[in-house]
Amino acid sequence: MTSNQNPEQIARDKIDKMLIAAEWMVQHKKDIDLSANKGVAVREYQTSVGPADYVLFVDKKPVGIIEAKKADDGYKLNVVEEQSTKYANAKLKYLDNAPLPFVYESTGTITNFTDYRDNKARSRTVFSFHKPTTFANWLKNPKSLRKRFLDIPHLDKTDLRPAQIVAIENLEKSFKNNRPRALIQMATGAGKTFTAATFIYRLLKYAGAKRVLFLVDTKNLGEQAEQAFMTYQPTDDNRKFTELYNVQRLASSYISSDSQVCVSTIQRLYSILKGKDLDEDAENENPEENTWIQQQANKGAIPVEYNAKVPVEQFDFIVIDECHRSIYNLWKQVLDYFDAFLIGLTATPHKHTFGFFDENVVGQYTYEESVTDGVNVPYDVYTIETQISQQGDTVKAGWHVDRRDKLTRATCWQQEDEDTKYTKNDLDKKVVNLSQIRNIIQEYKRALKTEIFPQRVDENGEYEVPKTLVFAKTDSHADDIIEIIRKEFADGNEFCKKLTYKIDEDPKSVLNRFRNAYYPRIVVTVDMIATGTDVKPLEVLLFMRDVKSINYFEQMKGRGTRTISKDSLQLVTKTARSKTHFVIVDAVGAIKSKKTDSRPLERKRSVPLKDLLGAVTVGVEDEDLFLSLANRLIRLDKQMTEQEKDNLLTKTGGKNLKQMTKQLLSAFDPDEIDKKAEEILKVIPSDEKTPEKITQAKDEAKKQLISEAASCFNGKANDYLENVRKEYEQIIDSINIDEVLKSEWDKTSLDKANAMVKDFSEYLQANKDEIKALSIFYNQPNKRRNITFKMIKEVFEKIKLERPLLAPHNVWSAYIAIDDVQTEAPKDELTALVSLIRLVCGIDNELKPYDKVINKNFKNWIFRQHSGDHNRFTAEQLDWLRLIKDHVVSSYHIEVDDLDYTPFDAQGGRGKMYQLFGNDMNEIIDELNEVLAA
Repeated sequence: MTSNQNPEQIARDKIDKMLIAAEWMVQHKKDIDLSANKGVAVREYQTSVGPADYVLFVDKKPVGIIEAKKADDGYKLNVVEEQSTKYANAKLKYLDNAPLPFVYESTGTITNFTDYRDNKARSRTVFSFHKPTTFANWLKNPKSLRKRFLDIPHLDKTDLRPAQIVAIENLEKSFKNNRPRALIQMATGAGKTFTAATFIYRLLKYAGAKRVLFLVDTKNLGEQAEQAFMTYQPTDDNRKFTELYNVQRLASSYISSDSQVCVSTIQRLYSILKGKDLDEDAENENPEENTWIQQQANKGAIPVEYNAKVPVEQFDFIVIDECHRSIYNLWKQVLDYFDAFLIGLTATPHKHTFGFFDENVVGQYTYEESVTDGVNVPYDVYTIETQISQQGDTVKAGWHVDRRDKLTRATCWQQEDEDTKYTKNDLDKKVVNLSQIRNIIQEYKRALKTEIFPQRVDENGEYEVPKTLVFAKTDSHADDIIEIIRKEFADGNEFCKKLTYKIDEDPKSVLNRFRNAYYPRIVVTVDMIATGTDVKPLEVLLFMRDVKSINYFEQMKGRGTRTISKDSLQLVTKTARSKTHFVIVDAVGAIKSKKTDSRPLERKRSVPLKDLLGAVTVGVEDEDLFLSLANRLIRLDKQMTEQEKDNLLTKTGGKNLKQMTKQLLSAFDPDEIDKKAEEILKVIPSDEKTPEKITQAKDEAKKQLISEAASCFNGKANDYLENVRKEYEQIIDSINIDEVLKSEWDKTSLDKANAMVKDFSEYLQANKDEIKALSIFYNQPNKRRNITFKMIKEVFEKIKLERPLLAPHNVWSAYIAIDDVQTEAPKDELTALVSLIRLVCGIDNELKPYDKVINKNFKNWIFRQHSGDHNRFTAEQLDWLRLIKDHVVSSYHIEVDDLDYTPFDAQGGRGKMYQLFGNDMNEIIDELNEVLAA
């Protein structure tokens, strides 16, 4: 290129090179040979409105034009769209063509592209020109991708959470409006990847997307994403996602032509575009925390250039997982390269993230909302401080100390020549103080047993350490921590493990055991499982390192938020009741050094639940009070049975604990206050909305929210919640020392048994008019046949809550002790309860299991039916009657509708019974209900 070329020619030379790189052949109008290549770009082709700069032909047919401008006119490209459109709609010389759909305006540096087949066609900036084969494939479909968005059907909401539904529906609306970028903010643990798999499936199936890229920034996250697609099953197909579409996780530079979903780290994709091999370590570490990006920058990283093996149209959509950290600096080039829709997924966005996605937030689901909904659990913070952790210290001249090589760990003993003063920031880098690590671990061990999780003692009296994840500063620091933990907890190698990419043992194996097996109890990591890895049984995060990034800290913290069922938790932590919260143990001031997006809800740890409830009920308006009460109720909600939750609704005006906690959290939430204030201000004309009135509206809004939150707390509800809490909590007295005073048979057992029997009888009498089942037993014995399983369960739940010592098996044992008889035990506690009620009410004159009473009554009834000269029932009818009797044994009553369910449905259901008994069917059912309950 010579210096005397004019700007227009320089631009055309650049455009020619770009076209050739994208597999177009550039020809002059005088040398046209449309057979020479699949795609031909003809310069200065004559049209009905004058010569076009370039006309694009694919398979000898015109498909588009390029309007070329000099570099200095880059800011005018939008202005010249009218001119380029004029050429696209013109008739080409010799041809009777329709308007050409594909139109570019380019300076060779900046290129805009419009597909006029789109709905409300809009230009977009592209890195380079599309390939001829791409246009050929696009034209096979009468509708463009952006027009096909309009054909996407309504979302099937089955198995989706409300936040996921909102995100997917708003995202698809964003697509229909041709918004090129969209952000989904969703709390850790709320199902971001499942949400992504759902909308990707819909894009492939209904919008006809060619290929989607799922972009991550660590190899670990890529493996998890691949696994998520393998297990995802759509609601409208009985096949897995990977049976319907090919999913390829990129492990080299090869991108399969038949893959519909590609999973890749952004580091690998950058290397593919650059045509270079990738250092494996670059995929293993979080780009925000490691030095690889700085290393690339120091090498003078060359900007990404066009790569024909990976054209700009390679992907229709790019989903960027954990997009808060992987889309800036060096990495931004990768996303700018592709002509694709960008969808960001993150739990912790920051200002740059919102800006990158044009502030187009299609889904927003915060950590606190996820806690309120029961998707995640809340957390508490326990702080450990030591003098050296806070102030550092000095290694004095003349001391003999070990010096250790950071990599080889080899040590040598030497005498110090001068004082070495070190600060807290030098710890475990410049200086290792083993006493500092040891004191933190010793204090953590003590706090676990006395304050953090004091109830975790097994049947052998041994304390069971909850699953704990320790964040260390470096690999060397992790080794020091592990050695000290094993010594201080007096346990072996399996008890505490290191989990980094550099360990000799398979990291996946260690992680899988940490997640699913009893050992290890404690894992120490640097950052391998700081993000994106589920370890649901985790109950403690011990921070022995601080981090520079607020977002990274939030991700680390997110490892503990996952919910887990009681049964699954107890498979790995036997003494745990349920996961109601997790604990951050902060040994380095990480909480104080970062202003995190979420907040620990517990503010009044020493105040009993009863007092928190009482204070809210009488109108105390205090943010710490409301947050602490919300925290307690969130935990209680995870422990309560469905029956207990149903009972609560009758005492709170129909509100459940999730609704109550949401209102408590909203009462002092600035966003909720502003939202409520806007409603208040709607009735005020705009010109009258003075700052004073806006402030008054906010004050009024806050009062209304506080009032709404407090409205469902009352004496009955508070007493009920306190009684339920007592059912699930124990006081562990580890201070008062016991001693043996006597060892002999108890001479007062009979007195205690009589007292319990009397107490039980008085309790039934006191509640006989309030509880329907008791009312029937006492006052309407002729209606005993109508007593249902649900009625008996109501009595049982009330006794369990109000008088747990009067549990049926306790009272049963008391009667046995009084009569000094041996009788067969009932099959379960509900059956024992019915037996006891019948005895107290005088229906039975001795204690006998109700299931045995039913069997005896059934035998006597059958005997009566078959006495005399003939039998009333056939053998087949008798088998059916025994089925009914067995059902009454377990459910105390039978209805005609019960015949539609197990076990009757397998035998033909109500139709079969009608076939056997005819018009006598209903009479037989009524007769059995009455006879068996006699």
